[in-house]
Amino acid sequence: MEAAMGLMRRVPPKHSETALSALLSLLPQHSSDLLSQVDQPLQVLCDVDSGKEFILCEYNRDADSYRSPWSNKYHPPLDDGPYPSAELRKLEIEANDIFAIYCDHLNDQTMDRYYEGGISSVYIWEDENEGFVACFLIKKDGAKTAHGKRGCLQEGSWDAIHVIEVGPVEDETARYCLTSSVMLSLTTNNDSSGTFNLSGSIRRQMNMELSVAEGHLCNMGKMIEEMESKLRNSLDQVYFGKTKEMVCTLRPPSEIIEMRLPDS
Repeated sequence: MEAAMGLMRRVPPKHSETALSALLSLLPQHSSDLLSQVDQPLQVLCDVDSGKEFILCEYNRDADSYRSPWSNKYHPPLDDGPYPSAELRKLEIEANDIFAIYCDHLNDQTMDRYYEGGISSVYIWEDENEGFVACFLIKKDGAKTAHGKRGCLQEGSWDAIHVIEVGPVEDETARYCLTSSVMLSLTTNNDSSGTFNLSGSIRRQMNMELSVAEGHLCNMGKMIEEMESKLRNSLDQVYFGKTKEMVCTLRPPSEIIEMRLPDS
């Protein structure tokens, strides 16, 4: 199992589904552990009742059906699927409305849009420790909405999974444990440089104890915003920074090649 997890950490996200399927056939006794611990690129399904798309994951799945956060119905229909309580369902509806706005909202510090669109889904369910767990999902397909604004981008996707465990409220405070995973995949195609692929994943965790005076959604939203900023910076330094360093080392930029030392 340890070797399987090490292998999955090194597989590009776009190939993780194929790799996971092969591991499940080799290690059927660890299927539940693999499915719960291995992050896969998010899939999307359309809710025929609301006409909106929602994201599929293990947290809204029962058997081969997936619950839509918009209509609270399973697709395909399922008679005995689990549902959140009335109180948590109310919180789930509000969270989905707010998170849909977040995907197209401006960052107050940089004045840039977070995602310029994308698909989001939020699922909330009861926890054994008298609290609850919330899963915030975002899928952004950059190739579909690029319209020439992404340079040579041929394919591009950003899949973000944020799972927050919320403990019971004690003395007007609650403990939040956020585990975030991001999967990035980019493919460019240019006549001069050819096809280039950059993909990878990153996972981080954050624990905070916050006052519930402003509500759980406000606290969870601030944590996710802070975490996503850290993840973007890490991806920029680890993937883009190191890739640029390697490329420039192996093949110096054209402006450097054109430079010549003055004649002595």
